[in-house]
Amino acid sequence: MDKKGNSVDSREYTIKIIPHQGSDVHSIHLPILWIKVAAASVFTVLLLLAGAFSYSVYSSYSLRNEASQIEKLREANSQQQEQLLELSKKANDLQNEIEQLGQVEKEVRQLSGIADEVPVDNSDDVKHDGQGGPIKKLAVQDVSFALDDVEQRVNNRRASLLKLRDMLREQHKIVSYQESAAAATPSIWPASGDVSSPYGLRWNGSDFHPGIDIANDIGTPIMAAADGVVTVAGWNSGGYGNMVDIDHGNGIMTRYGHAQQVVVSAGQTVKKGQIIAYMGSTGYSTGPHLHYEVRVNGQAVNPAAYMR
Repeated sequence: MDKKGNSVDSREYTIKIIPHQGSDVHSIHLPILWIKVAAASVFTVLLLLAGAFSYSVYSSYSLRNEASQIEKLREANSQQQEQLLELSKKANDLQNEIEQLGQVEKEVRQLSGIADEVPVDNSDDVKHDGQGGPIKKLAVQDVSFALDDVEQRVNNRRASLLKLRDMLREQHKIVSYQESAAAATPSIWPASGDVSSPYGLRWNGSDFHPGIDIANDIGTPIMAAADGVVTVAGWNSGGYGNMVDIDHGNGIMTRYGHAQQVVVSAGQTVKKGQIIAYMGSTGYSTGPHLHYEVRVNGQAVNPAAYMR
């Protein structure tokens, strides 16, 4: 019994050691308590060893896994840097292309005479090429800022080019209108020959001549003095003989009389310089000639102002 009154196990175990040659047998007496303590100690040691082994295996696996993760992160970071570098190069190339587009726009403006809204330094001074600044590893934010800047410059260049296009279109319309107006305004001699009777009073003031007479051989070509649409083509009983009237728009028309032959028809569109008839002496005529009139809003004017 112990001090508390508990029963104490007093059993013992004996271990006998018997030699092979008949020597004395040795006996070792082990109390059961010792055996229990030893067994518990061995179990504890084994448990600690198992825990240590498990922790070692786990740590080794964790280290290998972390090393693998670090390597993967390193590879991903390297790939990201390469991608950022490629994006940065593309952004730089786009910036260069935008600058080239700006130069092209500048040349187009110079050729068209349209001034640039933003003054450009056209000085021929020597260009310096000094560069510098802190060296910084590429970051996503840097490339993002660069791409945003490129996008803004592209938008600005697009707006500028679209405005330039509209201005060129308007300029083209004006030029086209001017060319069309010029082409539709009588400005050439309708036939070769000599002026046999000018515009105005003639025969001692007894007659008013609403046009000019250009005399030449029968068959001399008669040409349209400007672009227009034929309104009359054929015989006129009022003394003009074979006659052609051409409407040039804007209230201007021309008349060609005394032709031997008319080679256009009413409704036909003709161009400046196109042959419309051949000179003759039909109607009230004393010899082969062309009677040429220019009328503005129905009023005959001096054709000399429309001939050069």
